[in-house]
Amino acid sequence: MKTKSARKNKVNVITLGCSKNIYDSEVLMGQLKANDFDVSHESEKDEAEIVIINTCGFIDNAKQESIDTILRFARAKEEGIIEKLIVTGCLSERYKPELKKEIPNVDEFFGTRDLPFLLKSLGADYKHELIGERLLTTPRHFAYLKISEGCDRPCSFCAIPLMRGKHISIPTEDLVSQTQQLAANGTKELILIAQDLTYYGLDIYNSRKLAELLRKLSDINGIEWIRLHYTFPSGFPLDVLDVMNERSNICKYLDMPLQHISDRILASMRRGITREKSDRLISTIRDKVPGIAIRTTLIAGYPGETEKEYEEMKEWVESSRFERLGIFAYSHEENTHAYKYQDDVPDDVKANRISEIMDIQQQISSDLNEQLCGQELKVLIDRKDGNFFIGRTEHDSPEVDNEVLIDAQKHYCRIGDFVNVKILSSTDFDLFAEPV
Repeated sequence: MKTKSARKNKVNVITLGCSKNIYDSEVLMGQLKANDFDVSHESEKDEAEIVIINTCGFIDNAKQESIDTILRFARAKEEGIIEKLIVTGCLSERYKPELKKEIPNVDEFFGTRDLPFLLKSLGADYKHELIGERLLTTPRHFAYLKISEGCDRPCSFCAIPLMRGKHISIPTEDLVSQTQQLAANGTKELILIAQDLTYYGLDIYNSRKLAELLRKLSDINGIEWIRLHYTFPSGFPLDVLDVMNERSNICKYLDMPLQHISDRILASMRRGITREKSDRLISTIRDKVPGIAIRTTLIAGYPGETEKEYEEMKEWVESSRFERLGIFAYSHEENTHAYKYQDDVPDDVKANRISEIMDIQQQISSDLNEQLCGQELKVLIDRKDGNFFIGRTEHDSPEVDNEVLIDAQKHYCRIGDFVNVKILSSTDFDLFAEPV
C-alpha cells in the first residue's frame, strides 16, 4: 500500500473520447487549479490522491474503453494507490444507475453538465469569472474551441442527444473573449468543435450565425488558422463558404460527416437529405472554395443495409474522391430511434465493408498526395518524433489526418511555428518535405 502524500489535493484527470471531452477536461482542470488543486492530465505517475475519469459513451468500443479504464482505477483504489475515484462525462450521463450498481467502488458519478456539482463534491467552488479559461492539454499552438453544447438533430443512430442534451449555443462575445485569451497565450490554430457547428446561433439569435462568428474570430490578432469540425449537410449555411474565401486565416477544410449515400438508408437514418442533395452540396462547396479539403465519415452495416446499398456507397466514394475519409461500424445503441431495427448486418460483413472502403480511400489519398510533390506548402509544426519534425497543412487536423515529415537530421524547425516547405515525396497518408 502506498504511503499517503501530505497533500490531499493532487488530481489526475483522464480523458477518453472526442475533442469535445478534451475541451471539457481542460475547463474542469482550470476550475480545479483556481481552487488550489494540483492538477495533472493523464499522468503516468501514481502521485494523485484523486482520479477523475471523463468518459465516452458514443459507441460500443468507446464504452468498453471507458469501462475498462474505470475498472482499472477502481482496482487502484482498492489497493490504496488512490484515495478517491470520480467518473464524469458521457458514459456516466447515460448509464449512471447501472454504473453505480456494477462498480460501487467509484465515489461519485456525474453527467456532462454537472461540473459545479463535481467541484462541490471536492470542496471546490465553481468560479463563474473563469468561464472560458482552461488548462490546455494540447500543445499551446493549437486549441479546440467548443461553440455549442448538445444537439437537436434527430439522427436515428446517434446517442449524443441522450448524453449531451439539447443544442445550446455559447454567446459570441464569450467565444471572442476565449479566443483572445488563447491568442494571448500563444495559440495560433483554433479548431471549432460542436455536435453541429451549422446550428450555431439558432437558439439564442434566431438565425444561423456561424459565418458571423467566423468573421469575428478571424479578426483576432495571432490566430493564423481557424478550422471547422462537425458540420451537418442538411441546411448547410453557404455563407460560411463566402467567409472562407474572404479570410485567409480560415482553413480551406471542412469536416462534414455524410454517413451514407443510399436514399433509403439516409431516410432511415433521419438525416434530412438525399443523394442528389448531398452530391449537389459537395459540388457547390468545391466550386465555391477551390482547393478545399472535405473530410467525411461514413457508417458501415446500418440495419438493413443491403449489398446493393453498400456497393452504391463504395462506388460513390470512388467517384467523389474525398480528400479525407473515415468509416465506422454501426453500433446498436439503446434508446436511439434505430434501436428498434434489427442489427442484422454481421460484424464480419461490417469489417469487410470498412476494409474495402478504406482500401479505396487509401488509393485516393495516395494519388492526391503524389500530386503535391514539388509544390510549396505552409505547414504548422506540431512535434518532433524520432528523426523527424512532424507538421500539418491547412488540409489536416491533428490526430486524424495526414502529416508532413521533415528530416530533423538535416533541418531544424521550432515546434509551434509555421514553416514553408517543398514536398519531396509522398506515401499513402504522409508527405516528406524540406523547408524552403
